[in-house]
Amino acid sequence: MSSYANEFVAKVKARNPAEPEFHQAVQEVAESLSLVLERHPEYRSAKIMERVVEPERVIMFRVPWLDDRNDVQVNRGFRIEMNSAIGPYKGGLRFHPSVTLGILKFLAFEQVFKNSLTTLPMGGGKGGSDFDPKGKSDSEVMRFCQSFMTELFRHIGPDTDVPAGDIGVGGREIGYLFGQYKRLRNEFTGVLTGKGLNWGGSLIRPEATGYGAVYFAAEMLTTRKKTLEGKTCLVSGSGNVAQYTVEKIQQLGGKAVTLSDSNGYIYDPEGIDKKKLDFVMELKNVKRGRIKEYADKFKGVTYTPLDQNSDHNPLWNHKADCAFPSATQNEINGKDAHNLVRNGVYVVSEGANMPTTLDGVKVFLDAGILYAPGKASNAGGVATSGLEMSQNSMRLLWTREEVDNRLHLIMKNIHKTCVDTAERFGTPGNYVNGANIGGFLKVADAMMDQGLV
Repeated sequence: MSSYANEFVAKVKARNPAEPEFHQAVQEVAESLSLVLERHPEYRSAKIMERVVEPERVIMFRVPWLDDRNDVQVNRGFRIEMNSAIGPYKGGLRFHPSVTLGILKFLAFEQVFKNSLTTLPMGGGKGGSDFDPKGKSDSEVMRFCQSFMTELFRHIGPDTDVPAGDIGVGGREIGYLFGQYKRLRNEFTGVLTGKGLNWGGSLIRPEATGYGAVYFAAEMLTTRKKTLEGKTCLVSGSGNVAQYTVEKIQQLGGKAVTLSDSNGYIYDPEGIDKKKLDFVMELKNVKRGRIKEYADKFKGVTYTPLDQNSDHNPLWNHKADCAFPSATQNEINGKDAHNLVRNGVYVVSEGANMPTTLDGVKVFLDAGILYAPGKASNAGGVATSGLEMSQNSMRLLWTREEVDNRLHLIMKNIHKTCVDTAERFGTPGNYVNGANIGGFLKVADAMMDQGLV
């Protein structure tokens, strides 16, 4: 990094103590932007970087609710409205015990650049709560969501801030949140994305993040005149993103051999076919069970429980061609990255947000593999949320084929932006620089145009 970038990152760490994920996200972007700031001193003079890392607004509130035993529970709610230079704040809500202010700031910061890359007019935001929907009844989830929205509703709107789902927030939670918003505001608007098809949702939205990550991998492979046909793929996670990543890998002729959850992972050398994926979807989306049941159901499958004390994740230590980390942040460390490269993986397309540590990213870049950071490769989810917003504004519902075609085209355009930008700034083939710089320039120019706000 340049001396300016080093000083900048040091200041961010000092001003935001005990937020390691946020520090990591800022450092990764700052390393790429050193190339830009040398050519464009006007961004330094206008303190664009200093303004981009400061949220425009941070909302934090308590969420009291009654459980099924009529005991009072209290959780914390957040909304980080990071940057609105190119459109209303847009980003998911995460319900998970690990949610903290620092994690949401990192996610909101990443979202700014991701949304910029989609070419759609969306700013960046993120929110959520340390509430854990796992093990809760539908009634408890509903009461929590209603309490959460009773505070959040005053800060969001279709032209202000449009939340979506994330980890722990699926169709059920979006429905309860939307119902309470409608009740409080007495209006039916596209204030949330990921809605049900009968009340303003978009076809392909559930599939979009996973599909998009695979489309992006396919685009990267074309630069080496290859396709996904016959490729063995490692996929982590077993939620929405992982499920539809596996589905699209199947459709493009590849073979996914792993899935995981917070307890462990399964390895199926025969590959996860349509029948097996249907079982996973029923297990995770309806029964809300654990991935270990997959190994109990199908022959030849190995289940490995999670070892919290291990210095690596054995899921990433199998022979394969492609990897799709689709679970959570920092699931691939430096050792995992070495294992992936050593086992023949030369395509990594991130379905999760920042699933690779800085050490891991360095391993991938040094090895010269096709490595796509999440802000580029998993932008399909928020891109389709943007398409849902467009359909809501026009009171239309596009066909499945039309939305999928638009998603595919957006992922192709994001790939082209990354490739062209990386080359323009002297680092051809570096998708990290291409994504960070490509996303930054649009936001920075908009901020310059709009004055000191």
